[in-house]
Amino acid sequence: MGNLPATRVTPNLPFHVSGVDFAGPFFITDRKGRGCKITKCYLSLFICFATKALHLEVASDLTTDIFILCLRRFISRRGKPLKLYCDNGKNFVGANNEITNFFKFNSESISGFAAIQFKFSPPYSPHFGGLWEAGIKSAKYHATRILGDKHLTFEELSTLFAQIEAILNSRPLTPLSSDPNDLNPLTPAHFLIGRPLTSLPSENLLDINLNRLDRYRCLEKLRQHFWERWRKEYLSELQQRHKWQVNQQAFKEGDLAIIKEANLPPLKWRMARIHKLYPGSDGIVRVADVYTKNGIVRRAVHNLCPLTNSSTTGAPQNPEDFEGGGGC
Repeated sequence: MGNLPATRVTPNLPFHVSGVDFAGPFFITDRKGRGCKITKCYLSLFICFATKALHLEVASDLTTDIFILCLRRFISRRGKPLKLYCDNGKNFVGANNEITNFFKFNSESISGFAAIQFKFSPPYSPHFGGLWEAGIKSAKYHATRILGDKHLTFEELSTLFAQIEAILNSRPLTPLSSDPNDLNPLTPAHFLIGRPLTSLPSENLLDINLNRLDRYRCLEKLRQHFWERWRKEYLSELQQRHKWQVNQQAFKEGDLAIIKEANLPPLKWRMARIHKLYPGSDGIVRVADVYTKNGIVRRAVHNLCPLTNSSTTGAPQNPEDFEGGGGC
């Protein structure tokens, strides 16, 4: 496996170096009620190379003009990126040409530092954009399944994707400190707002049929459904099991872990520190005592997901090389 690009391992401001891609289509209605017209729209995703934070926008089509509007909304909320990595989509190339020409003919009134450097991956090479392709998968895969044949309005879909953005930016990345009494994980939200994301309390609607809900509660159920499906997938990825070539333990005392529990509300993660491990007669640990905010509890290891310290793999590459590759 190749080394991570320099932009992936160099500390920087959120979204200072970003990737962008589109996903879809999604189908929306022009209004509520019968006789409404169904149209297409798309998801525009921006991802930060340094923090892996996500920003989602809804686009009415894939034209250059609409992408520039999405880019303006993104810059207004997250700040202007220095570099923007993307594939060779015509909307991205067109936006690059339009922005370049604008700065070219207005260079006297606009400083040169205000321009955005577009970096395009080679044609027919989606694996060069592994970072944003992984973000697209996280946002789109379960969104299309929870929506099914349900058609939302533009405002409702924008709200749903904003809530999905909050869910994805709440995911624990690594321990915030090595203090055994500190149960707080570092999340992408810490880089954006300086603290974990929280959500308004709401009733559990997962067991209620969509047809029995009004549109507001229907939107809340879609959010809860996405959270439940995506959280299980994310915890499964943290808990991947490989064929044992050598005897190695996934945990050691003092490690921060996520406890797998059902029916947690959106953006809620139950964290714990490993307090004591209990090896079996074969030396394999299958049970552990964990320290939580409610005290010490005993859990089977398969109900614990390790949250290890992140580490880089080798030295960074030349920053002039294309830097969009790699997974999430």
